[in-house]
Amino acid sequence: MTLTLTAIKRPIETEMQEFELRFREAMRSKVALLDRITYYIAHRKGKQMRPMFVLLSARLLGEINDSTYTAASMVELLHTGTLVHDDVVDDSDKRRGFFSINALWKNKAAVLVGDYFLSKGLLIALEAEEYRLLQILTEAIKMMSEGELQQMAKARKMDIGEEVYLEVIRKKTASFFAAACTAGAASVTRDEEVLKKVHEFGDNIGMAFQIKDDLFDYGQKKIGKPIGIDIREKKLTLPLIYALQNASRSEKRRIIYYVKNYGHKTEKVHEVINFAIEKGGLEYATRKMHEYRQKAIDILNEFEANDARKSLEQLIMFVTERSK
Repeated sequence: MTLTLTAIKRPIETEMQEFELRFREAMRSKVALLDRITYYIAHRKGKQMRPMFVLLSARLLGEINDSTYTAASMVELLHTGTLVHDDVVDDSDKRRGFFSINALWKNKAAVLVGDYFLSKGLLIALEAEEYRLLQILTEAIKMMSEGELQQMAKARKMDIGEEVYLEVIRKKTASFFAAACTAGAASVTRDEEVLKKVHEFGDNIGMAFQIKDDLFDYGQKKIGKPIGIDIREKKLTLPLIYALQNASRSEKRRIIYYVKNYGHKTEKVHEVINFAIEKGGLEYATRKMHEYRQKAIDILNEFEANDARKSLEQLIMFVTERSK
């Protein structure tokens, strides 16, 4: 059976519509240029998986309420802000098949818009006096920044191993999935043991999500970015890290030389991709992704069965089986 987000979100369909209204209201501005840009962003929205994790995590443990909607709006505002900034940092012209903000309005406007979303996300927590949510999500943003900087520093030296890679993606990606799930749970319960378990659940989902994302770089279905873009940007991800660990000294030296010096050469990038495939890097990374997925499902099954638990399990499968 093919999973669709429409089917997965059925238990929270009405609540997602309410979230949409509140989110759009939170985006409003009296500045004409800003309003035009936020309108553009709102009409090219992505899958909105993170707000879904917020709402479903809340429904798993209790009844969705105003605090839950605040958490979901915070998550989407902060996530959108980081994406706008990421496109500036990566000099990306496209995002989800549409022109990026920096491509249409230049870097200066994009940075300011990203700042606006980040500050707005924090402000709605303060206005609602949701200090626990503020703590959960600002900690995640801090970790995301640390992860990106750590990855940049390691990319220069090309000395990243599997342990460091996992630490980086835990900070830059998994931390926000964990925060989204924890914020949803925190909107309906103050039980710190439960929140700790939900955080671990979200962390494992985020790890699986990022490994899946990294696998797309090796030639799976087109997802709106060129094949081998991580290699072109000198980012060592798990398939290549594993391949290098299982290569001879001369092979390792040659491949690292290509990554360092020939990222602009398509034939060299394809040679690196083929090397990772031949050395079993894709199979290994896929196994690791499945391990994290199973850990998330095992934690989820510790909670009482309800429609939200079923949808969360389906959402985990969607995250790891998606084709884009």
